[in-house]
Amino acid sequence: MDCDLSSILEGWDYHPGKVNVRRITGMDGKERIQMRLCLGALQMEVRGRPDGQQPYGYESLLEYFEALKKQLDSENGGRELELSPQDCSDLREESMAYYYRYLSFYHLADYAGVICDTERNLRVFDLIKLHAQTEADQFSLEQYRPYVIMMNARARKELALRDNDLKAAYAALQEGMTKVREFFSAFGRPGLVENADEYRTLENEAEKIRNCLPRDPVETLREKLEEAVSRERFEEAARLRDKIRKLE
Repeated sequence: MDCDLSSILEGWDYHPGKVNVRRITGMDGKERIQMRLCLGALQMEVRGRPDGQQPYGYESLLEYFEALKKQLDSENGGRELELSPQDCSDLREESMAYYYRYLSFYHLADYAGVICDTERNLRVFDLIKLHAQTEADQFSLEQYRPYVIMMNARARKELALRDNDLKAAYAALQEGMTKVREFFSAFGRPGLVENADEYRTLENEAEKIRNCLPRDPVETLREKLEEAVSRERFEEAARLRDKIRKLE
């Protein structure tokens, strides 16, 4: 059997700093994703766990531990789920595979896939934070939470833009910004949010969309009301107040 990857990589150059991904159809007819790396390529399944494995018969380790937690919660006495350092290491390794896949999905414009995998990884973060045996493991993934929130918000924005729904796109970004702010506040560092790359990215994208949104008619009328009052056109100001009340 020829195990040389040269034929696969030929003509598909690696470019540092650039995400280079493609969809392929395997010999079994199933669609897969390939990501070009420095020393070769990474191949991932499109559905289920990226490596195609089913640990303990579940779609992923996350689903296995979530099922175990549900079982423990339902038992008399409600024994608490505890994740050992090895459990946490395995979950982190698994979440890294999903990271590569949702990054690939984003560059392939498969935004539904991005949303699914980012929400899934946030569940991993929550599970480890709440149930890891050691404090070091509990906070081992928290530094990545703003990035995953950002990618999820951007993907939801892109889906909304496909439907020409600017308000939904703007709302998705605003929700992401709120979650990033809450993250920094939870760690007692609210002042750092303005300098966070993830927050600034969402803020810049939200500003672009906000400039394309139609102006709030109430806001326009309030500006006219202020001008009318400043110019002592009181009858016009009264009519404007009536219009504002009706719209509100």
